Amino acid sequence: MPPVTIEDTIDHDTAKPDKAQARYSRRLSDKILIAFHHACDQDDYEIAEQLLVILERMLTRRSVNVDSNRRKSIESLVAAHERLWHLRHPEQRYA
Repeated sequence: MPPVTIEDTIDHDTAKPDKAQARYSRRLSDKILIAFHHACDQDDYEIAEQLLVILERMLTRRSVNVDSNRRKSIESLVAAHERLWHLRHPEQRYA
């Protein structure tokens, strides 16, 4: 996975005057997941774990708005936990 830059998270179309357009193009949970992968790429597993805790709290709390992508979000969270586990236990990869 290529490193994520801050440029990847910026919505360059927000300068357009169209008021119907959303100000942010990505959900906060998506940005946290991007930050998680960035922390993993930097070998900062402590921060990666803390970001997963925050993401998990966001996805498991009761929300007034039911997210239609909830299943996909939960699957992404599980995949992120698996990535962190494999990074912390490389000896288990081929066992």
